[in-house]
Amino acid sequence: MKNTLILCALLTLGPVCMAQQTEKYPLGDYQELTDTKPHDSEEVWNKLKIPTQLSWGSIDVRYNKLSIPEVAKTSRWKAKAWKGERVNAQAVLWTKEDLEDATVTVSDLKNGSSVIPSSAITTNFVRYVMTDELSKDRTTGCGNRENKAEWDSSLVADVLDIVKIRDIQARTTQPVWMNVWVPSDARPGKYKGTLTFSAKNIQPMNLQVEIEVLNHTLPEPKDWKFNLDLWQNPYSVARYYQVPLWSKEHFDAMLPIMKMLANAGQKSITTSIMHKPWAGQTEDHFDSMIFRMKKVDGTWVYDYTIFDKWVEFMMNEVGIKDLISCYTMIPWALTFDYYDQATNRVQFVNTKPGEAAYADYWGSFLKDFSRHLREKGWFNITAISMDERPMEAMREAIKVIKQADPEFKITLAGNYHPEIQADLYYLCIPYGHTFPEDVKAAREKNGQISTYYTCCAEAFPNTFTFSAPAEATWTALHAIAGNYDGYLRWAVNSWVADPLRDSRFRTWAAGDTYSIYPGPRSSIRFERLVEGIQDCEKIRILREELSAKGATSKLEKLNKAVAKFTPEGLSATQQSATEMVNEMNKVLDSL
Repeated sequence: MKNTLILCALLTLGPVCMAQQTEKYPLGDYQELTDTKPHDSEEVWNKLKIPTQLSWGSIDVRYNKLSIPEVAKTSRWKAKAWKGERVNAQAVLWTKEDLEDATVTVSDLKNGSSVIPSSAITTNFVRYVMTDELSKDRTTGCGNRENKAEWDSSLVADVLDIVKIRDIQARTTQPVWMNVWVPSDARPGKYKGTLTFSAKNIQPMNLQVEIEVLNHTLPEPKDWKFNLDLWQNPYSVARYYQVPLWSKEHFDAMLPIMKMLANAGQKSITTSIMHKPWAGQTEDHFDSMIFRMKKVDGTWVYDYTIFDKWVEFMMNEVGIKDLISCYTMIPWALTFDYYDQATNRVQFVNTKPGEAAYADYWGSFLKDFSRHLREKGWFNITAISMDERPMEAMREAIKVIKQADPEFKITLAGNYHPEIQADLYYLCIPYGHTFPEDVKAAREKNGQISTYYTCCAEAFPNTFTFSAPAEATWTALHAIAGNYDGYLRWAVNSWVADPLRDSRFRTWAAGDTYSIYPGPRSSIRFERLVEGIQDCEKIRILREELSAKGATSKLEKLNKAVAKFTPEGLSATQQSATEMVNEMNKVLDSL
């Protein structure tokens, strides 16, 4: 890196130099964009009596890169955790001098002869990405953002880097994220160890780590009851990693990304059964995973090779196997593609639900699709899925599906319609909407799934790159407070053009389209969402245990804390997401 910078200083061709040092699709180290927002001056930094300082900070704060952090300096971090739980911490380093080859290590955590090995602990330098803001009236994250200059943009801490050795520039703050995944067989008690920050030109600096493991056990993520549905985009991975679509290199690149999802308790596999189901709204549009051909004699032929490869990969190698969601029979643009043997060209049918051409196009496919799924043994875990479609269109699509095979499962992410809810195996309604109590109870009895979703529409809670980190945790906790079975978000890796450096997008608030970065790299947002899902599992388990024991007062205390995580509870308490989440953590730790 230094040689490149020296070369740039010697050359007069500035733009050429920048092109030489900026990789279009970085996977290793990379250079962040420049923050033009006001920050501490060189004079302020130079007043530091101790040139380089290290302290524990808060996971609730995105620390400013170019300003001295406001932290109550502490060298010991204490936390409580269940066996099998992942817990997060954030340390903060700030320096007025350049640091070379900085690294972070954590020792084994010991409790007598019992050990949480260092292999169960990960540390990541927190990196900075460009973000923007809510709408001008602060009510939503939706709306056209083609002209980035119209929006207040700044660098924000979010990326959890995979690069383990890096230089740190003078007059900067460098947060470090630590995650401890407590072994499920850990003995209860207090475990202690040390986090060490090292660099070539400073003495190693230490912080103390202390985790009290409680006598409760969290199941493995695959066994969590929380129904998590974050939509995957394999096409983004192929573009960013610059590998052929559906090649071995493509699947190799996707494996660690999708494993992160599996470790968050993901239940659904996102598949696309038509070209551009969402009209190409993302940087990388979805294509059909199923090839359709209309033969000269008018009959249809279908090829499921890509669909099968993707599903088998997600089930067998990644471990996500609860539901195969097939999008969609009602796209935003009612145009349906196929290869026409007679003309030797790709043709399109322009039709809509309720028309004969629509029933012909989809009816023939669904009958053959049913046959194929049954042969693969996947029929019972496959659903024909739609999102945010009008009720009448849904009614007509449901007719076609039922005529093809009455046993097909159907899902919808959209408004609640009592007229069709019984037909929907999986119904996900928008944040702020609720299921009638009797309907929710009946759906649960019938084995139907009832969840909720957020998108760009919610100013709060959300997982934009500028959102408060605790909002991600709050989002998960709202699911259990609102009596939903889980949570859906439409994108986890629909990457923008330059996702590691610039999370802004032309249509929605920054970060709306992804929470896992290339590398793969996790994010503060993603880790805090997993924290909230774990809390939901803990609440479910504690409710069962306390009810079985007849511990009425403790159960009431728990339920009272949970009940606040609704729009109404938020308004009544006038607490921030951060305050509510921290209060919930205290209650959980006390039980």
